[in-house]
Amino acid sequence: MMTKLLQMLLVVVMIVLSWLPLRALRALGAAVGFLLYKTVKKRAHVARVNLKRCFPLWSQDQVEAHALMAFQYFAKAWLDRSWLWHGSARKIESRFNWVGDRGELAHLLSGSEAGSKEGALMVFAPHFVGLDVAWTALSLKRSGPLSTIYTPQSSKVADAWMRASRARFGRVNLFTREDGVKRIVSGLKKGELLYLLPDMNFGPEESIFVPFFGIPAATVPSLSRFAKLSGAKVIPVTTQMTDQGYEIKVHERFSNFPSEDFVHDTSFMNQWLESIIKEDPDQYFWLHKRFKTRPGSEKSFYA
Repeated sequence: MMTKLLQMLLVVVMIVLSWLPLRALRALGAAVGFLLYKTVKKRAHVARVNLKRCFPLWSQDQVEAHALMAFQYFAKAWLDRSWLWHGSARKIESRFNWVGDRGELAHLLSGSEAGSKEGALMVFAPHFVGLDVAWTALSLKRSGPLSTIYTPQSSKVADAWMRASRARFGRVNLFTREDGVKRIVSGLKKGELLYLLPDMNFGPEESIFVPFFGIPAATVPSLSRFAKLSGAKVIPVTTQMTDQGYEIKVHERFSNFPSEDFVHDTSFMNQWLESIIKEDPDQYFWLHKRFKTRPGSEKSFYA
């Protein structure tokens, strides 16, 4: 009962925070991130291990500095969900800016139907801290349906809050992995844009090992498989936090994707993501145990 009340209180706090000026909210986020880095030691260790593995030439001081920044960006982005999930559409739209390929953006926002010249489309949305911003921006601007696959929260209160917050605008469908492939592929073929986030470690059952920063990493090949089953083209979309809010970058679609080899495709996806991360490593989600699943009897990186 107490846990439920605390979770409800968190929602109320987030509603209140949504009224703060962005500069004040970001300053609070930086302070919260610093506090989390100093107190949540196991997760700080995860971030340091990830960064040291992916950037082996960095000194320990560099690893520490970037790990702290990763925590601060994470906390800022989490507090930004206050206005993203509870602010007005006008406020949200004033805090993001589309950049990149304007032609691809037009395709994403058009809501093309089945059988159209453009055909099925998927978004590859890596886990940068602002990923919820790109989802909300698409739901605000896209004329057609939009779907994604998410992991349900163990708390019913938190799960209901997040589902409602991510479905505030537009014609959206939120699926879980238990909903199966058929419904998602069917939606793609009918013009439903799929917003996919396949760059985390979801365990060994559905994953394959492909390089990520030169390290074998368990990665779900869903981007390749959904594209193959539906005939969808893949357009990567990344987010970057700025002082004014966020920049949402629409990249050129993947060419010759998917191929006949889903292992090759998934390896290409990781290599492409590496190149983007290197441009701004602090805003990637390093707090996740990306290398938790190891091949064979290889020891855990995080022990």
